[in-house]
Amino acid sequence: MRKKPLVIAAVLLLAGAAAVAWWHTGRNTGGPADALMLRGNVDIRQVNLAFNASERIASMAAEEGQKIHKGDVLAVLDSQRLTHSVDQLAARAEAQSQVVARMEAGSRPEEIARARAEVQAAQADAENAERNAKRLAKLIDQHLASREQTDNARAGADAAAARLKAVQESLALTVAGPRREDIAAARATLKADQAQLALARRQLADTELVAPADGVIENRLLQPGDMASPQTPVYTVALNDPVWVRAYVEEPDLGKLQPGMQATVQTDSYPEKHYPAWIGFISPTAEFTPKSVETREVRTDLVYQVRVFVCNPEGQLRLGMPAGVTIPLGQSPATLGTPAQTHCQE
Repeated sequence: MRKKPLVIAAVLLLAGAAAVAWWHTGRNTGGPADALMLRGNVDIRQVNLAFNASERIASMAAEEGQKIHKGDVLAVLDSQRLTHSVDQLAARAEAQSQVVARMEAGSRPEEIARARAEVQAAQADAENAERNAKRLAKLIDQHLASREQTDNARAGADAAAARLKAVQESLALTVAGPRREDIAAARATLKADQAQLALARRQLADTELVAPADGVIENRLLQPGDMASPQTPVYTVALNDPVWVRAYVEEPDLGKLQPGMQATVQTDSYPEKHYPAWIGFISPTAEFTPKSVETREVRTDLVYQVRVFVCNPEGQLRLGMPAGVTIPLGQSPATLGTPAQTHCQE
């Protein structure tokens, strides 16, 4: 009869030892001692999409729950005013470009030929006026011409010579072509016109709201006819990539983890599926255990946030979904830091 209490005491002692061993090896893992088991929730990035312009919405192409792809046009603003502005600025830039081309090409052969003909005509007039002035100067000594006539003839000869000089200078300018400073000014004006045109085209392009990445429409906040602005979101979009599990690790287990370590993720919704994952971020600062995972025993414990990126090719993981992360310990350093794409391809 005395042996029975001894047997019971031995069994209790063994059970206590086993409990202590489990507490030290599996309290944070929920699994074997060569792996660390973390619990957390699926997290994704959400973006609010708004127009980079202020105008009335003309049409919207997406609804809540709709899958979208990068580059899809989700909504369009009324663009008539901006279209007319683009046409006007395009015409102005084209006209200025022709001015620059004309100045760079210089004078046409026909213009130079006309200037030379004007020089020849002015030279003939000047020579004739000079001969007439000399004849009258001889006649004045014979009292056959008055002083007034000779003065008028000399003035006419001087005026003709001046006109000849003017048309000769005009010929030289025509042959030389436009000044470099004038060409530079014309080019600067063209550059300014082209910049205004590019800005108008950018504003016209901003009348389309384009998906920045693949995702799912969560909320449609405005409707056609509403006035849009950069401060007013039109859609809320949940992005497909990246997807991660936000988990927390206690300080004693912090040294077991490194960025780049491979892991697997499981959920209650798809218990048979093991999603490839990897540690992408370990918080450098501690925080109190979040209310979403705290228990009475650990509500005052300090933990570190771990972001475990996970492959989600079929879109089964959703925002807030509880998930378990299994991280094998003792991984080779050669496997750390592998790019995310490689993990998902595996």
